[in-house]
Amino acid sequence: MSLLNIITKQLIEVIEWTDDSRDTLSYRWPDEDKEIKNGAQLIVRESQQVQFVSAGQFADLFQPGKHTLSTQNIPILSTLQGWKYGFQSPFKCDVYYLNTRLFTGNKWGTANPVMMRDKDFGVVRIRAFGSYDFRIVEAPKFLKEVAGTDQNFRLDEFADTMRSRIVSVFTEALAKAQIPVLDVATRYSDLGDALLQLINPAMREKYGLEISSFILENVSVPPEVEQAIDKRSSMGAIGNLNDYVKYQMGQAMTAGGEGSAAAVMPATMAMGFGMAQEMMRSMQSSTASNGAAGNGAAAATDAFSPAAAQSAQAAAAAAAPALQVLTPEQAAQVLGVDLADVMAEIESGHLKARKIGSSWRIAQSALDEFLRG
Repeated sequence: MSLLNIITKQLIEVIEWTDDSRDTLSYRWPDEDKEIKNGAQLIVRESQQVQFVSAGQFADLFQPGKHTLSTQNIPILSTLQGWKYGFQSPFKCDVYYLNTRLFTGNKWGTANPVMMRDKDFGVVRIRAFGSYDFRIVEAPKFLKEVAGTDQNFRLDEFADTMRSRIVSVFTEALAKAQIPVLDVATRYSDLGDALLQLINPAMREKYGLEISSFILENVSVPPEVEQAIDKRSSMGAIGNLNDYVKYQMGQAMTAGGEGSAAAVMPATMAMGFGMAQEMMRSMQSSTASNGAAGNGAAAATDAFSPAAAQSAQAAAAAAAPALQVLTPEQAAQVLGVDLADVMAEIESGHLKARKIGSSWRIAQSALDEFLRG
């Protein structure tokens, strides 16, 4: 074998990569110190991109198709290599294949509670987890910030690398959105769509990734916040308090026993208060409706009927002046004397008063009679 044939065999003529793993994000094509032949063929399949790196610098990026490597279609590499007049000799370069298909069902979650400020509960700690779909959209940024020089960068390595970064972006987006805890815990799909608008630009700018779907599967809050949410939900579910009390009484009566009596007592009291209020409202409405026809109705009815007697008693009670009663202290204040002087007059019998229990009460008429002498 001639020396020319040996050299020719060391030159790479076709560069291609087929991915059978379904979990490889980037793959550095192994050159094994071989040189790429001038005019070699580069094959890029659908859902692939190829990034050339020369001496640690990003060179040309190739999209799907079949490419002939020459100075005409690798202008950046030609500039970096310093070929001013074209080249006929082989060259060495790192070739990275990137998988641009959509990677679905990737898990994310908060290892520790995330602190957020809520208008209803103040500062609240929440935990969240879910899934997201992504694809690579900017190869140089992805290689620089995520994959590095790894020859075969897989999805499990990506999950370990990006989980904390995803959570960090999620936390920032949640703080900017200022979504109440009650909405966070009940509107997962809407929240995921809202946060996607904030997370996606940050992921593209920082890591060259596009998040096509961001899903919240669960958001948990501390037990005390859960209890507050449950109480609010219960109050909304009860609705009409009167119907709820009746329902509780029926349940307790069906159960029977001493426990049912204890359960019925508060409900019975509540119902009694409700019935009393209803009776007062009905009495007030009937009095107002019958007041306008009082004189004409009395003349038209029998003067000796029970209704007429009740009307006469009500009229007499309304016409009679209310009895005014004073304490000894109030009488002393009205007379402008000391309490001891008033008590002396009561004990001497000059000022008529009545002792009820341990307290004295003085009628206004008795005080007027005392003053008249």
